[in-house]
Formats: sequence, structure tokens, C-alpha cells
Amino acid sequence: MKVTLLPSWELTTEHAASSHGQPVFVNRADNQAYGPADVLEPYPSWGWVTGAMAVKRMAARRKFTDDERAFVARFIDLGKRGGQ
Repeated sequence: MKVTLLPSWELTTEHAASSHGQPVFVNRADNQAYGPADVLEPYPSWGWVTGAMAVKRMAARRKFTDDERAFVARFIDLGKRGGQ
């Protein structure tokens, strides 16, 4: 599954870094993948956040199908539990 969060970011299981169907957060510009507990700076104005927090922020203003919403929630939940 693949969900575009913003034009340059997506959540997907179709990346080589995805393992056992777990979604990864991917920067589409450089194909770098992040897990929910990884710390990154998606945009300079956002500062440093975990992958789960970045996905939560990006997803807050989007409308999703039920399947997409569950997919996003699964990634965020993994971040609450401390990793992948």
C-alpha cells in the first residue's frame, strides 16, 4: 500500500526498507525511508520530530479512505510503542 501525505512524502510498504508489511515513511526526493521512531527534519520550519509525529502532522489535514486512515494510524501507533 502507498499513501501520499504531501507531494514529497509518502507512507508505504512498497519500499525496500519495509519489512513484514510494516509501513515506512519515505522522502520521495531522495528515497530515504524512516521508521516511526526515527528522528528527522521533514522541513526546516518543523524542526526535529519522530517519523510518527511527522506523519501525524502531515495526515491531520488530509482526507483518507478507511483503509488509508487505518494504514496511517498503524504507523503512528508503532511510534507510540517505540519503534517498528
